[in-house]
Formats: sequence, C-alpha cells, structure tokens
Amino acid sequence: MDRRRFLNTAVGVAALGPLGLNLSWAAVPAGADYRRLLVLIELKGGNDGLNTLVPYTDPAYYALRPKLAIPRDQVVQLSDRAGLHPALAPLSAFWKDRQLAVLQGVGYPAPNLSHFRSIEIWDTASKSEEYVQDGWLARTFAAVPPPRTFAADGVIVGSNDLGPLAGSGARAVSLANTEQFLRQSRLAIPEGQANNKAFQHILKVEADIVQAAAHLDARHPFKTEFPPGAFGNAIKTVCQVVANPAGVAVVRVTLTGFDTHSGQPTTQARLLSELAQGIVALKSALEELRRWDDTLVLTYAEFGRRPRENLSLGTDHGTASVHFAAGGRVAGGFYGEQASLAGLGADGNPGYALDFRSVYATVLERWWGVPATALGGKFTPVAFLRA
Repeated sequence: MDRRRFLNTAVGVAALGPLGLNLSWAAVPAGADYRRLLVLIELKGGNDGLNTLVPYTDPAYYALRPKLAIPRDQVVQLSDRAGLHPALAPLSAFWKDRQLAVLQGVGYPAPNLSHFRSIEIWDTASKSEEYVQDGWLARTFAAVPPPRTFAADGVIVGSNDLGPLAGSGARAVSLANTEQFLRQSRLAIPEGQANNKAFQHILKVEADIVQAAAHLDARHPFKTEFPPGAFGNAIKTVCQVVANPAGVAVVRVTLTGFDTHSGQPTTQARLLSELAQGIVALKSALEELRRWDDTLVLTYAEFGRRPRENLSLGTDHGTASVHFAAGGRVAGGFYGEQASLAGLGADGNPGYALDFRSVYATVLERWWGVPATALGGKFTPVAFLRA
C-alpha cells in the first residue's frame, strides 16, 4: 500500500486547518476534565426504540404491533410499566447497580426522516433547518482543546465517517484496529513545508497520524473475553485505545444494520444482543484498567422507528427513540417520558421528550466541565450523572 492510499483509506483525520493558521494549544480551562472518557455507540440505521424499551402494559402497543410486539412474559421488566427487549437481558445487572440510565423520547423539533440528513443533524447538533459543517465535538475541541499530550482528541473505530468529530477543530483518527493502524502509520512521513493549502492539509494529516501512532499499542493483556464478531472486535479495539496512558477524550464505535424495514424480529434481536454483550465486555475491560468510574457510554442513532408495524414484518422511519447512558458515575433510572401511543401525530409518529442536545449539554457541562456553546443555544442538562 502506498502513502497516498494509506491516507485516503486506512485512516481519516479531521484536519486542524491550514498550517498557516494559529494552531496553538490553549490550556484546558479550570474545571475541564478530559481525562473522563466518552464512548459513543452509534446504532446506525435507526434502532426501534419501542421494542427496545417495551411498554408491556399498554394495550395500544400490542394493537399497533400484532406481529412485532414483544410478549409480556419475555420482557426484562425494569418497572411495572416498561422493560427491556429480552436480548438486552445482560444490561439488567447495570440497572440493578444503578449504572444504567434509560433516556426516553430522545429527538428534536421538526424531525427529518432521511438517514443522511438526520444523522447530520445529530452529528452537528444543528437545528432541523440549519446546515452546519463541523461536528459538535470538533467545535467543542476547537474552543477548548484537550491536552496536546493526548494520543488524539478522538478515535473513530471501524468507520471512515468522523461524524461528530468531523471538521477543523479536532485531532481525530479513524482506524479499523490498532495493529493495522500501527503497521500502516509507518507510511506517514510529516516532513517538509508548503504554501499550498491542500498539501498543508496532507502534512497535517500525516503529523496527526504519527502523533497517534507514537502513543498507541495493542499489547495490553486483557483478561476480559470479548464477544466474537465485528462489534466485539471493535469493542476490543476501543479498549486497546483506552489502555494507552497518553489519553484520548472520546472514542466512537458503530453497530450497523438497524434499518429494519423487513424481518425486524431476528435482526433486531441479534443486534441488541451484540450491543448488550459488547457493553458488558467494555465494562469488564475498563474495570481492569480502573477506568469504568471515569467512563460515560452513550448510545445514539439518527432516529427511531414508527410505532405501527408495516406489512413486511418490520418498521419504517420514525422520530424520537430510547437511548442508554451507562457508567460508574451514571445515576441509573428513567429520564424523559415514553411517548403516549394514544396521541401519535398525523404521520403516525410520537413527539419527543428529551432534545438530544440536552444529552450533549450533559456531556459537555456535567461530564467534562466545558461550556456547551458549540450547541448553538441553551439546553438544560439531564440529571443522569452523579456528582
């Protein structure tokens, strides 16, 4: 593999901008703590929240889903009204330990039902009608940079799409696995100077690759057994990244396949099982590293699914959905409200209870202690974190 192909396909780096700009690293402000790790898990395709957190006492649920509804006796009950899909049973231990927050009705005003546009809204924390180039994390790191000694500001595992780290404000590296990245990083040679902005960009990309490679290695001997398959391997890579003492502020991993227009029961059960087993392994490995208490795990997706099942044993694009927050400092419980199935909109979708940018504000203000100005407005944090 030659140097150009490596830069184009092996890794992706969100450039900090032309080298002629002022790229000095400001001191992290008092109170900011990027040593607290954020792990984002993207449920790509739009997970069906109604079969994830099941309103098993609601007759409307079973009326809307005569074929897809989870039978009441299979639900992992969290309360006298709602419970988890049976494939998520491994997360019940988190719930009992008060380390799992269930975020109900997460969405935004005037929702967009296009995969591409809606995930762009989530990644940039923009309004539905607003187009923003840089991701919400890239804008945050541009304003309040993580320590320069970190291997990277953020690492994207298993995807070249930088999502919330895309733009000019973050040192963000994407990799499939640490071993491959370290082998190929030898092709990056950040030498020379240039007045041409395109070449400056290439030089900066290579410099960031070398910076990350200098601080990463894949030799930590975990006792944790990681689940088989692509997502289990991705979780292992996340843990290898975190094991390096140089530090990283955020890692994002993607579990794909949630666009269940047909054949949903088998597909969603498999994916939710992978999600639950992956989070269990993540917790185990981070406890080995003594990092679980300073890690916040958040799931997100571009949208949920429509409450009424379709004719193909599936569900179509919906709006608000349920998401999870997990970690040693999470104040477990229910947050937001599960939508009333008796009050659906004209398009058959529910309204939202929690604006996703309030979840982001919680990360920025309550987890890292940095201003939430990147969100473009005032959003009240959600109280799912312990002091």
